[in-house]
Amino acid sequence: MKITDITLDRLRLELDPPLCAAWDPEPRRHFDATIVRVHTDEGITGIGSGDTMDGFDAFRSLFLGEDPLDITRHVRAIETANFHGGHYWPLEVALWDIVGKVAGLPVATLFGNAARTLPAYASSAELKSPEERVRTALLARQAGFRAMKIRVDRDRVDEGIAAVAAVRAELGPDFVIMVDLNQSWRMAGDTADASDLVKTRRIVRRLAELDVFWVEEPLPYADLDGFRTLRADNPGVRIAAGEMHHSVAELVRYLENDVLDIYQMDVVLAVGMHRARTLAELARFKHRQFTPHSWTNGIGVLANLHVAAGVGGGPYFEFPYDPPGWTPERRDFMLTKPVMINSSGELEVPSAPGLGIELDEDAVERWRIA
Repeated sequence: MKITDITLDRLRLELDPPLCAAWDPEPRRHFDATIVRVHTDEGITGIGSGDTMDGFDAFRSLFLGEDPLDITRHVRAIETANFHGGHYWPLEVALWDIVGKVAGLPVATLFGNAARTLPAYASSAELKSPEERVRTALLARQAGFRAMKIRVDRDRVDEGIAAVAAVRAELGPDFVIMVDLNQSWRMAGDTADASDLVKTRRIVRRLAELDVFWVEEPLPYADLDGFRTLRADNPGVRIAAGEMHHSVAELVRYLENDVLDIYQMDVVLAVGMHRARTLAELARFKHRQFTPHSWTNGIGVLANLHVAAGVGGGPYFEFPYDPPGWTPERRDFMLTKPVMINSSGELEVPSAPGLGIELDEDAVERWRIA
C-alpha cells in the first residue's frame, strides 16, 4: 500500500454568540478545523484533525509514495517537520485511522484495549459567577456527568474559588471537581505574567480544602521545582499538567523527577499518538496517571480517547462541554453526529475499524474556507 495524496480541508464555523473562553485574550468569534485525509492506492482513506497544519504543504513530499503502515518512520518524519514548521500530529491520526481500517479493528485495540469506556468529566470553558456555575454543574450532572472542571482566572481568584465552593456545597461530596488555572502556557497575545509560586501555593491550599480532585496547569512548564513544591504542600490534591508540552525529552524528565500526579499530553496538539502512548505507559509504571487534554474537535476527542482507552488512562476523560457557549454540536460541526457520553456519563470507544470518524461531507463543503 502506498500514500497517493494528502489533502487538507480548512473549515470555519462562525460563533454567534462568541465563546468567551477563560484562556483567550479576546472572545472567540469563529472556530476553525483542519481535516486531514491520507489517500492510498488501495482506496482506503484515513482522517485526522486537531492542529491547524499550517505550512504542511512544504513537507507533503516526505510522505507521498510511502507505506502508510510504517508508523514509526512517519512519526520520526513528522517530528523533523515539526521542528521546521508547525505541529503535524493530525497526519499521524489519519495514518492510525488507516492502520485500524486495514486491521479491521478500532485503534484502541491496537494500543492495548485496556478499556472500552472511560468516565468523562465536563470540561468548562468560560468564567462564570458562582450562581451560574452551580446552574451549569447541575445541568451537567443531569446530562450524566459525574465530574466537572472549573476554570479559575489568575486575576479573579476569589470569584473562581467561590464558584468551586458553591458547586461543592450544592452538589455534595460525591460530585468530582477539578480546577484549571491555565498558567502553563499562553495564547498568542497574552503577555501577562503567570501567578508566582507564593500566590499559587495559597490558591492550591484553598482548593485542597474544597476537596478538589486535581489542580491543573498551576505554573509555567519550566518550573519543575515549583510543581514539586505544590505536590509536597498538598498531599490531598493531585497536580496535573502537560497538555501542550511538545518536548518528549522534557516530559521524560518530568517522569524521572516525579513532577506531576497526572500527565495530560494531547495527542493531536502536543506529542502525537505513538509518543503519548509511550509516555502514558511510563507514567503508569510510576503509578501516575494519563488523562489527555482534548480541546479541539470531535476527531481530536476520538484520537485522544483511543489512546487513553488503549493504555488504561483515566480516571476521567476530558469532554469539552459548557453550554450554551460550548456544545458538542458546535465542537463537532464537521461530523454526522457529535461525539457524546452515554447515560452513565462515559465515553464509549467506537467499535468501527479505525477511529470511527463519520464526516458530514455537506458540512465540510458548507464551512470550507476558499
